[in-house]
Amino acid sequence: MLMAEAVSRVAARTAGKEAAATEAFAVALRRLPAAVADNAGYDSADLIARLRAHHAQGELTMGLDMQNGRVGDMKKLGVTESYVVKRQVLVSAAEAAEMILRVDNILKSAPRRRGPDRRPC
Repeated sequence: MLMAEAVSRVAARTAGKEAAATEAFAVALRRLPAAVADNAGYDSADLIARLRAHHAQGELTMGLDMQNGRVGDMKKLGVTESYVVKRQVLVSAAEAAEMILRVDNILKSAPRRRGPDRRPC
């Protein structure tokens, strides 16, 4: 959630099409805790609303406590994340998304023409 808010702030200062792409990335980051809660069988809408409220109040160490199905303080629970691992996950996800977009763009392109009769390849 913290990363999503930081990306949203960058999107607000960005001009043009990049702003839309950056905001879409922030939305995707906000979906990650919801997916975790859904996969654990909890009410993700309630948990995410509570989590966002905590973060809005400046309680930035709050996260999802999936053992108890509630929002908890990750620092007190001893949950830590390696910066290097988190960075690599985001880089890999961004590369995969870019590859999908490139393939989608290629598939949507008009067929190439060849020879004097201009039939599709």
